[in-house]
Amino acid sequence: MLDSNLLGLLLVAGIVGGIKLMSSPKTAVEGNLLGAVCMAGAIILTLVSNQIVSLPILWVGMLIGSVFGYVLAVKVAMIQMPQMVALLNGLGGGSSAIVSWLVLLTGVGTIGVFERFTAAVGLAVGAVTLSGSLIATAKLSGKMKSKPTVLKNHSVYNFFTLLLTVLLVILITAGVEQTVALSVLAMLLTLFFGVLFTIRVGGADMPVTISLLNSLSGLAGAISGFAINNPLLVAVGSVVGASGLILTQIMCKAMNRSLMNVLTGKTALQAQKAGGSTAKKEVSGLKKSTTGGVAGKDSKTKNLAAVLAEAKKVIVVPGYGMALGQAQAKVKQVVDRLEEQGKEVKFAIHPVAGRMPGHMNVLLAEVNVEYEKLYELQAINPEFKETDLVIVIGANDVVNPAANTAEGTPIYGMPILQVDEAKHVIIMNMDTKPGYAGVDNPLYKSPKATLLLGDANQSLTQLLQLMEKNATQSEQSATGGEDLATILAEAKKVIVVPGYGMALGQAQAKVKQVVDRLEEQGKEVKFAIHPVAGRMPGHMNVLLAEVNVEYEKLYELQAINPEFKETDLVIVIGANDVVNPAANTAEGTPIYGMPILQVDEAKHVIIMNMDTKPGYAGVDNPLYKSPKATLLLGDANESLTRILQLL
Repeated sequence: MLDSNLLGLLLVAGIVGGIKLMSSPKTAVEGNLLGAVCMAGAIILTLVSNQIVSLPILWVGMLIGSVFGYVLAVKVAMIQMPQMVALLNGLGGGSSAIVSWLVLLTGVGTIGVFERFTAAVGLAVGAVTLSGSLIATAKLSGKMKSKPTVLKNHSVYNFFTLLLTVLLVILITAGVEQTVALSVLAMLLTLFFGVLFTIRVGGADMPVTISLLNSLSGLAGAISGFAINNPLLVAVGSVVGASGLILTQIMCKAMNRSLMNVLTGKTALQAQKAGGSTAKKEVSGLKKSTTGGVAGKDSKTKNLAAVLAEAKKVIVVPGYGMALGQAQAKVKQVVDRLEEQGKEVKFAIHPVAGRMPGHMNVLLAEVNVEYEKLYELQAINPEFKETDLVIVIGANDVVNPAANTAEGTPIYGMPILQVDEAKHVIIMNMDTKPGYAGVDNPLYKSPKATLLLGDANQSLTQLLQLMEKNATQSEQSATGGEDLATILAEAKKVIVVPGYGMALGQAQAKVKQVVDRLEEQGKEVKFAIHPVAGRMPGHMNVLLAEVNVEYEKLYELQAINPEFKETDLVIVIGANDVVNPAANTAEGTPIYGMPILQVDEAKHVIIMNMDTKPGYAGVDNPLYKSPKATLLLGDANESLTRILQLL
């Protein structure tokens, strides 16, 4: 059997490996699982090595904790994750405080000086972590005001509380007779200190505070590990403490703040002085855009619809407003629509955007935004000069150009996302009031900025509507100005080509509705079935049979191809390679020489695909650029619904 110390070392290595994997969203799930398994192994190893496996109360406690953790994991929404993290930090610190306290209670007169000292320090650090984290949780969840609470003589209270705590630790270490009473007093005093220092921290500095509390939670665990002579707890606590401290340092650097200024509330006081009376007022001289016009003083600026249509390179900047409005799903829709239109889209992530480190990454991962699209501040900043459009969603201080010029303010010198260098900026915020730092944002008055004020979901919906309008106009121009409704009305002979996109969107029922409507209008409708459409032979036949399409309407490739020349309209639903004319000309490609459905010979073609990217064969489809083609990009069900409305 493996030695318990060696096994403990392996478990620590596994936990470190899990943390390493969690540094990337691609491997975060595996890292989280590895860390959880190793922590469970550490608990079991502790129970076995101390020969306390048979104690029922321990298993009852673990069962209760597991159920509590599972309920939280299921119930807590992503928007609540910062307060969840703060709460878990507090519970970790509280556990360490209890362990240290029990050492002092049960070991009076029997434990050595080192154990008394580490138990006293572990008790103090754990209690501070518990109460401080509970205050942070209350602030983040809205149970308390996020603004700093500064008491009269606040610094004096902090100083004497710390001084008394140090004195109590010395007395407990010395082994005086009143150890139990002193330990209770030390716990109460440090709980009070945790409240004192956390209420003084403002909402803008909460990411730093959470990181620090995370570090203190690990530190408390490591110190209590010394008190009970448990090397495994010392090692794991040290890893957590060190990682939290590194993260705290990174956050302070990103915000251009010193940790001491954050904890003493000096940044909040600077914010109040810098903001003055303007912190409660909206920036004057602005026009609020609610109809797609560009706000600002330059009346000659382009219409927002034109800006959206002409932009080729787009950067999205998410902030706490996106989290507050739970608008990440709508953001994903906007990005998908932009990409469908052939635009390059990236996300710019500021280190302190949101209420905790990685907040934006978590929210965007929730709606399946690819990690490769997320760029950190240093990597994305050089690109803003070449960017056509930046969409800011609920961010303020992290894009405020005043950070470069407004000396004496809390954000002066703070690295920001340089969105003001882009050609145009759309700003979606609830209002034009200063952010947490209390500094007016000159970007709101820029002639290149459009303000969409109000709820982020409504502003994003407005963008989607504008893009939809642009797409409709593009469809009409793609047919030489001929309206799509006219094409549908005048067509007498129609052929429908189903493909894998129909299967993926489960759109066969909607296809049947469109066909029924066409036939009600006296049109002849047939289906063209390619042998390899879908993921297996007969895939399309099965799906269409499911919605009672008559088998007599289904025509195979050889039978239907001669008819395309005499067909008024072909509707392609989620097919690409099987209708790609490049199969006839693009030598050396995977599809060259493959028999295809010759839809390009019809008078007009409506193509419903998610986007204009090549199909599985990786060959561009020239049909997408044909003057006789209308592209309806996006979900097949939505495109078919549009056809039904036109019919």
